[in-house]
Amino acid sequence: MIVADPNDPRGIVWIASYPKSGNTWVRVFLHHLLRLANGRPLEDHDIDELARTSSAAAGRVELYERFLGKPPLYADPRAIAEVRPRVQQAMVEEAGRIIYVKTHSFLGRVFDQPLINLKVSAGGLYIVRNPLDVAVSLSSHLGVSIDAAIKSLSVTLNASIASQDRAPEIWGSWSENVGSWTTDIPPVILVVRYEDLLADARSRFGDVVRHLRLDVTDDQIDEAVALSSFDRLQAMESTGGFLERLSENVPFFREGRADQWREVLSPEQVERIVTDHGEQMGRFGYLPSH
Repeated sequence: MIVADPNDPRGIVWIASYPKSGNTWVRVFLHHLLRLANGRPLEDHDIDELARTSSAAAGRVELYERFLGKPPLYADPRAIAEVRPRVQQAMVEEAGRIIYVKTHSFLGRVFDQPLINLKVSAGGLYIVRNPLDVAVSLSSHLGVSIDAAIKSLSVTLNASIASQDRAPEIWGSWSENVGSWTTDIPPVILVVRYEDLLADARSRFGDVVRHLRLDVTDDQIDEAVALSSFDRLQAMESTGGFLERLSENVPFFREGRADQWREVLSPEQVERIVTDHGEQMGRFGYLPSH
C-alpha cells in the first residue's frame, strides 16, 4: 500500500467487511464524526447521506461505464476485473485527497487483476463478525433461507449480482474474505471485531479514530457514537426508509446484536458453519464452547 504523503495526503482508506458485518455502522459513525469536525449541520435523514463521507466502490457505475464503454450490468466479468483498478485510481484522482470507500470484496485477485488497487490505497479498517450471526443476518438481508445463507458463506469467489446502480463485488467465502484482510497485514489496516464495537462502542470507535489519525475532540467522538446507536438507526429507517436496503419489506437495521444465532440456528447448521470456517472462527474467538 502507498503511504499517504503528510504534505499531500491522498488515497483510499478502505472500510471493508464481509456483508452484514457492521460496515454501515462504522460508516455512519465516520459520517457524523467528519461532519462534526467540519462544522456541518445534521441532515434531516442522515442515514441517506453516507456517500458524502464514504462512497461505495461498487456504486461508481459511471466510472465503470467510462472505462468499459458500457454499463457494468452488460459487461463480462473479465472486462469488469480489468477496469476495476482504473476505477479506483480515478476515484482518488477525482478527489485529490484521502477518501473513505466501502467494500465487501476480499483482498485478492480475479482474472489476475487486483480487487483492491493497493497502489492507490492508504490504509483501511476491516470489521469481522461471527459467521454464525452473519448467516442469520444475511438470510434476512437477501430474503433467502438460513440454509441458503450458510451455503453462500462457503462459496469460493462468491460475488454479488450486477445491477443498474452497482457493479459486482467479489466477496469470496466468509473465510476467504476474513483471511485475506486479517492475515499478515500491514499496520495501516486496523481489524475490529463487531462484537467488541457492541460491547464498548466508545472505546473501540476511539481506536478507529486513533488509527485514522483524525483531528477531533472527545466531545465530537461521544456525539458521533450517540448518533450512530443502533436504536437511532433503526428508528430512522422505520420512519423514512434507507436507500441502501435491498427490499422495502426487509429492514436493513434488523437487530444488530451478538449471539442471535443461539435462538435461530439448529445444531446441524452450527456444525456446518464451524466445519466450513472453523480455522478463521478460532482466530477470533467465534467457535461455540459446546
